[in-house]
Amino acid sequence: MIHPQSVLRKQTIRRHQLREIVPLADTTIYDMEQRGEFPQRFYLTARCVVWDLAEVEAWLEQRREASRAKNVRRAPSPDVNLRKFRPVRG
Repeated sequence: MIHPQSVLRKQTIRRHQLREIVPLADTTIYDMEQRGEFPQRFYLTARCVVWDLAEVEAWLEQRREASRAKNVRRAPSPDVNLRKFRPVRG
């Protein structure tokens, strides 16, 4: 006999729910998925795309730990001397 506590319940989320949890643009999420840096979406039907909530939550926790450990690469600061508009006067 299978006990209800032993059965794992998978929960999926749709795009609008993902946006509430992960404040990244759709294109950023897509690019990260393609590079293997974000949980992969999958199709429930031909028109319904979802993500596994547990995978997304695990990804968030990994990002939090990486940030605490200072392992997140930050984007370089732009060189303001290369600006075409409002150039730096020196």
